[in-house]
Amino acid sequence: MQASVLPVSPFSRARLTLVFVLAASIALSVLLIIGRAAMTGRLTFLFLIWNLFLAVIPFGLSTMLGTAKGSLKARILLPVGAAWLLFFPNAPYILTDLFHLDTRPGVPLWYDLALILSCAWNGLMLAYASLSDMQRLVQQRLGFWAGWGFATVALLLSSFGIYLGRYLRFNSWDVLTNPLSLFYDILNRILHPFSFPGTWGVTLVFGLFLLVGYGTVRLMGRTQVESSLS
Repeated sequence: MQASVLPVSPFSRARLTLVFVLAASIALSVLLIIGRAAMTGRLTFLFLIWNLFLAVIPFGLSTMLGTAKGSLKARILLPVGAAWLLFFPNAPYILTDLFHLDTRPGVPLWYDLALILSCAWNGLMLAYASLSDMQRLVQQRLGFWAGWGFATVALLLSSFGIYLGRYLRFNSWDVLTNPLSLFYDILNRILHPFSFPGTWGVTLVFGLFLLVGYGTVRLMGRTQVESSLS
């Protein structure tokens, strides 16, 4: 008796393809990091593997929400959505690891540039992929403009999170382990915005950069779909 094979939906095929491509790209970054360690005998950029792991978390959470069905999705929407928002800044945060680019003995500068750029690219693509998932969920419930409003706010909040992580050295888990210091620093900057121009400069510039990039990626994807249907 021949076993029946369940058809794979177009969304599932697209998701599997996306996961495969992202996994291959992340694997390349890891290989570059390991190769550098083998060449120099130093673990200079080993921390980028941890940063990549953190960047995968929001994509995993948005995938969980996207594949959940019925009452299960309704039950997990708020807690998983909150966790997603908390970890989301870790994905675009890797862009700021370009600050670590410098001439170092034992490896050419172009190698380090390719290594960090590959990690930054993966962080950005993971961010956009997970944000697209979340925007779709919001848009299904509240409409087109609510979806884009959510995406804009999420990117601005992530830019603020990038500032907190890069310059104040907070992590996502500080919400639980160090909430008072985190709350104080955030509230201080909200109440005295002109005393912290760097905070809002980073938030606005990175937020606009991420938003324009996200809009471009979404437009390119839609253009490809329309071209294939024409």
